[in-house]
Amino acid sequence: MLNFIKKLFAKRTQPTKPWFTDEEYNSDYKLKLQGLESVLGKVHNMVGHAVHPFAFGGMVDMYYFPNHIKGTGFATMELINPDGNGPLPNEYGTYELVAFTKHDYGDDAEDQTPFQRIERRMCWIFSSLGMYSREAVLRPNEACILHPDNEEDICLAFDLYQPDNREFQIGDRKHHLLLCVEVFKSELEYVHEQKNGSKVYAYNNGAEELFNKLKQAGVYPYSDLDRESVV
Repeated sequence: MLNFIKKLFAKRTQPTKPWFTDEEYNSDYKLKLQGLESVLGKVHNMVGHAVHPFAFGGMVDMYYFPNHIKGTGFATMELINPDGNGPLPNEYGTYELVAFTKHDYGDDAEDQTPFQRIERRMCWIFSSLGMYSREAVLRPNEACILHPDNEEDICLAFDLYQPDNREFQIGDRKHHLLLCVEVFKSELEYVHEQKNGSKVYAYNNGAEELFNKLKQAGVYPYSDLDRESVV
């Protein structure tokens, strides 16, 4: 995992690409943030900026949403390009990623707090999925396993995140938020049809039943694993 620095919230700069102007990036950024806040509430005034930008193979910037549900929401803002493209679209189109922890936001750089540990973990997960989303279609009610180097596998289930039927839009374009929920490997046994991949094993169908169990246990949509398995 790469280190990161936190900076005061300000207009985000994007590495210049020949087919988008700075004005297009900045306009898209403002509209995207408005779209995220319409679903997740007001964003925190701190951003976890990557040392090496995601556009050049680094980690994603992390955006924090402490005003939506108990704890903190995490979201990406770099997967969808200003033209609406980015990840290979699923049946709902293209998307940004979201995840949640029950821990409140904390920025104490001296201590490895539970919040900091899951924040760094989700940053790696988002960055890995962001890269993978250019090669494979990620869908709600599916799941996958990530294989970090020299670490235990990370099991994830995906869901369409539309609380109170609030849809994620960027201006007048409809997109969606793909929720990433980290789960135990035993819980992933509810999701079938393994497909091979070098870093990711994708599972199609079956996550809806798992989500129902997580909701009944009161742990959906969180990715904290300081709990008992629901299966």
